[in-house]
Amino acid sequence: MTTLVIPAARFTDLLAAEWIKLRSLRSTYWALGAGALALIAFNANAARADYVNYPHYGGPIQREFAYWALRDAFTAGAAMMLVLACAGIGAITVVGEYGTGLIRTTFTAVPDRRALMAAKVVVVATVMTVYGAVVAGASYATTQAVLDGRGLGVPISHPGAWRVVVASALLAPVCALVGMGAGALIRHSATTMVLTTVVLLLLPSFVTERYHWTACVRNALPLNAWSRLVDIGYGDHPFTLAPRYPTTVAGGWVVFAVWAVVAAVVAVVVVDRRDV
Repeated sequence: MTTLVIPAARFTDLLAAEWIKLRSLRSTYWALGAGALALIAFNANAARADYVNYPHYGGPIQREFAYWALRDAFTAGAAMMLVLACAGIGAITVVGEYGTGLIRTTFTAVPDRRALMAAKVVVVATVMTVYGAVVAGASYATTQAVLDGRGLGVPISHPGAWRVVVASALLAPVCALVGMGAGALIRHSATTMVLTTVVLLLLPSFVTERYHWTACVRNALPLNAWSRLVDIGYGDHPFTLAPRYPTTVAGGWVVFAVWAVVAAVVAVVVVDRRDV
């Protein structure tokens, strides 16, 4: 009797399968499309408000308006919306399969859980990086076009402009991976969303900068790292207070990288070691 041996799936096959899963969900298109439009509109509205109110601003603000133009390029409110949306999308890529029971079929077809989850991480990180780049780039172009009505728009070659766009774009995959890691740990959609909301959105507001250790915790959170990266006048601008315990641009990039890598490792290791 001849025994058929099914060859192990190639990693490229796993990538293709995860891509099919992600793009075949109608909710993915709705979430990404509606989120992108909302974010761009939110930032454009901030630029429109500055466009309308510019004649009423004092001389110091008018002379330093490039600072405000870059703040309009991707606002703090839009960043919080992006964090919530991307964390939710990242979480559902894991929690959704557990909730429907599809994960059992997936593990039967692909026993190598680490390879499977690694492929899922790569697909989600890639898609959300592209998504973040589109949203951040479109927001920058739209807001500066609005401000150009008064000759106030800042070109992308302006010092710090690229950093605003890149930091805002990378916030999307970082938060999506955090959502994946939380989803792998909890495997319950509502609880996962509560946890990611608390860690990514609420905790930065509750942690004070009064003490050195709390400032270190605050600076190590993704949303605060984003704030540092997009604040072109950090510590030197006359309209902002100098931080008591300052951080650096390099530190902001490191925070992004550490959160993304740790979340990805957690997702892979937890799924590999726990039963269905």
